[in-house]
Amino acid sequence: MTTQTQPAETSHAEIRTLIHQLFRTLDERKFAAAWILDFVTEDVRMETPLGATEGPDAARATEEALARYDRTQHMAAGILTDVDTEAGRAIASWNALMTHVHHDATLRERGADADPLFTVGGHYEADLRRTPAGWRFSRVAIRAIWTKGQPPLGIND
Repeated sequence: MTTQTQPAETSHAEIRTLIHQLFRTLDERKFAAAWILDFVTEDVRMETPLGATEGPDAARATEEALARYDRTQHMAAGILTDVDTEAGRAIASWNALMTHVHHDATLRERGADADPLFTVGGHYEADLRRTPAGWRFSRVAIRAIWTKGQPPLGIND
């Protein structure tokens, strides 16, 4: 049996696209049923400053985290990938700027001088596997380097 592998450059481009599509989906909040499987493997491990989740809980935890904000904007830059096309595995890392807009209720509770934004600068680290549907994240870790503003109510209050 012959195994056909993709050229590494094609894989790099697909992984970069996957990252940008994930960020766009998070910001647009277009969460159809099983939306997360467009991006992750069924056994994914997600590590965030709020904790770690695995498998099916990853979608719920992601949606709950985003619901703490009125809107978000995630931007990726400096995407680096290391692809092993023979094994169908890759690692990726990228810088991220994540801007979160608080709900009006949060701002009212915090008072007239409350900052409407909570901004996080950091980086992502990810492991990926090639699946029949394309590259998917099997592990994603978000590492905050700095923050500006206050997190949502209930976090570090």
